Amino acid sequence: MHQELITISSIDEIHSLTNKIRKEGKSIGFVPTMGFLHDGHISLIKEAKKNNDVTIVSIFVNPTQFSPTEDLASYPRDLEKDKSLLINAEVDYLFFPNTEDFYPNDFQTFVEVNKISKILEGEFRPTHFKGVTTVVAMLFNCINPDNAYFGQKDAQQAAVINQMVKDLKYDIKINVSPIVRENDGLAMSSRNVYLNEKERKDALVLSRSLSIADELIKNGEKNTTNILNEMKKKINSVESSDLNYVSIVEADSFTIIDTIEKGRSYYILVACKIGKTRLIDNKFVSI
Repeated sequence: MHQELITISSIDEIHSLTNKIRKEGKSIGFVPTMGFLHDGHISLIKEAKKNNDVTIVSIFVNPTQFSPTEDLASYPRDLEKDKSLLINAEVDYLFFPNTEDFYPNDFQTFVEVNKISKILEGEFRPTHFKGVTTVVAMLFNCINPDNAYFGQKDAQQAAVINQMVKDLKYDIKINVSPIVRENDGLAMSSRNVYLNEKERKDALVLSRSLSIADELIKNGEKNTTNILNEMKKKINSVESSDLNYVSIVEADSFTIIDTIEKGRSYYILVACKIGKTRLIDNKFVSI
């Protein structure tokens, strides 16, 4: 087990490193993160390691994907713990860029995907995806990976990035790994750390509402209004909850649908505040 994790902050250095790796004919697997790593991230890293010669993880808390009212300043950070997790996972390189390098004072270019970035998460966080696609485009340009790895928990984010990759002709394969959950079903998230003991229990209502929807679909319910109403009932029964949305989208196109059809795949999605903490979750279903 090699104990060395090489950390690179300079954009010039990451460019010359990745050029060198490519010249050697080696493949690059890339996992972009905002740090405060958990087992969800580790599952992405394992996938990257399994399928590529070199694995690069980035840690960058990207300011442009937070709105002024969101938790940029308080977003959890623990670089030393992250580094030890990356060493244990045998990651080759950590890319840890400076905010000033990524967003100098004269920065004026943004990458924006229309349509799918405007619905659901996009309605509640209007500038969020523009920040995500811009930073991911920059990271892709720095690292030029063969494969990039994202979590299914942010299903809409993965769909938006897939659209960007397709539209901007990136030669990068986007791999989406299943949600990793705590033993009681709560989807792993860096933001779970904000929850107090009672809220932590209340937060289980997200995964439970998804199970209710899944069960209804398995039992032949086709009308999404009926399915979503049952989810809403479940979520609203928890006092600390403040529901943003429940929705069912066609998995490939990420379009909102009103009837479940045989032979198709869907995401059932939920976004909800528990106390002050905004959580999202989803379930992938194939009919």
